[in-house]
Amino acid sequence: MRLTRRQTLASAAALCAASPALAQNAAPPPQRPLFGAKHWRLANGLEVAFIPFSRAPVVTQYLFYAAGGAEDPAGRSGVAHFLEHMMFKGSPKVGVGDFSRLVAREGGNDNAFTSRDVTAYHQAVEASRLGMILEMEADRMAAPLIPQEFMESERGVVLEERQQRTDSNPRARFREAFTAALWGRQHWAGRPIIGWEDEIRAISRDDLAGFHARFYAPSNATLVISGAVPEEEVRRLVDQHYGGIPARVAARRDRAPKPSQAVEPRLIRRDPMTRDALFLKAWMAPSLTAGERAHALPLEVLSHLLGGGQGSRLHKALVETGLAVSAGTGYDGDAAGMTEFFLSAMPRPGVAPERLEEAANGVIDTLIQQGPTEAEVARAIRQLTAGAMLALDGFGAGPRMVGGTLSIGLPLDAVEFWPARISAVTRDQVEAAARAVLPSAPNTAAWLLPSA
Repeated sequence: MRLTRRQTLASAAALCAASPALAQNAAPPPQRPLFGAKHWRLANGLEVAFIPFSRAPVVTQYLFYAAGGAEDPAGRSGVAHFLEHMMFKGSPKVGVGDFSRLVAREGGNDNAFTSRDVTAYHQAVEASRLGMILEMEADRMAAPLIPQEFMESERGVVLEERQQRTDSNPRARFREAFTAALWGRQHWAGRPIIGWEDEIRAISRDDLAGFHARFYAPSNATLVISGAVPEEEVRRLVDQHYGGIPARVAARRDRAPKPSQAVEPRLIRRDPMTRDALFLKAWMAPSLTAGERAHALPLEVLSHLLGGGQGSRLHKALVETGLAVSAGTGYDGDAAGMTEFFLSAMPRPGVAPERLEEAANGVIDTLIQQGPTEAEVARAIRQLTAGAMLALDGFGAGPRMVGGTLSIGLPLDAVEFWPARISAVTRDQVEAAARAVLPSAPNTAAWLLPSA
C-alpha cells in the first residue's frame, strides 16, 4: 500500500478533526521546510534525497521507481505488482530469499509496495549497516534474477493475496467494480493494482523482465535515505553502490486522458455476503500533475471541510441527524495524471438508500450554490496543517512523503513547504474548485446492498 503525502498527513489531520482543541491550539505553519531534505542526482540519473533523523541510531532506505500499476501493459494488469514479488528472488550478489533474511539478521525489517504510480522497496536497519542495504538494493536494481522456476509458486502467492484482499471481501469487490465503472476496466486508472485474475494467470517471465528493462533504470528511480548518518557518509555510500549502475533511458509514463464520461454512471450491486449498505460517489478530478492543477490544493481543503470527520458538512448532515453511521470524502492530489474526488456513506439500519443519497446530494448542491464559509476553510486548513506537524514524529513519514512526491515529477518544495502552501488557499479558490468538479465532471454513483 502506498502512503502518499496526502494520506500520511490526512491520518494525522484526522486526529485533529476528532480533537478540535488540538487543532485550535496548533502553532501556525512554519515557513521553513518540513524535513530539511538534501537533494541531488547521480551521473547515471538516479535522484537522491537525504533526510537527517537523529532521534534513534537507525537508518531507512526507500527506493521508488516511477512505475506502478498504471504502467502495466494492456491485457497484463498486475505486472508491476508481480515483479515486486519476484524482486525478492535473488540477484547476482544475493541469493533467493536472502535479502529479507540478511536484513532480519541485523535486527532490521524490509518490505515493498506497489501503487498506481510507483513501486517502492524499503528497509530499516541500525545506522552502521546502511552500506549493506544500499549494496543489496543496488544489486537487484541492476540485475534481478527473476528465476523461471519460481514463477508459478509466486503466481500462487499473488492469486492468494487477491483472494484474501479482494475476492473474499464484498466491499473490496464492490470498490474494484466501482473504479472500473468510473474509468473503464482497461483504463490505467480503472485497473486493479494487483491485476484482474485472468490477466495475472497470463503473466510470463518475459512480461516481468520487459517491465524491469523499461522502467527500472536509475534515471526513473528516486532513492530516499533517512536516519542518523552524516550526510557526507550517505553521499559516499550512495555513489559507491549506485553510481556504477549504467545509465539508460527508461520508458515514459503513458497517461491516457480521462474519458469524456463515466463508463457506468450508475452501479448497483447486491451481495449475499454483506449486511450493511454502502454508498460511493466519485468524480474525475485534476491533480497536482494533470488537468487544472490550480484546483488541487483547494480540493484538499474542500475534501476536509466537506467530509473530514466531526464538524464537517457531511458528518453534521448525515451522521448527527441519524441517517448514516459514517460519512466522509477523499481526494488524492499527489497523482501522476488525473485523480478522483470521492464521497462515501454508510446508512444506519432502517434508513432507505434513496433517502441517504438524496441527503448527500443535497449537501453537495448547497455547497456548489453557496460556497464554503470563511470559518469552514480556516478550520480545514488549521486541522490539515496541524496534521502535518504531527506527521513529523513518524520515522517513515519523511521518506514516504518525499519519495512519493519526487517520483511523480513534483519538486521537493511541494512537500517541504506544503503547510505554507495549503495555508495560502482562499475561500474563493475552494469555491471555484468545487464548482469546477462537482457539478459537471464525469462521475459514478454506486450502491452496495445486501441481497433482497
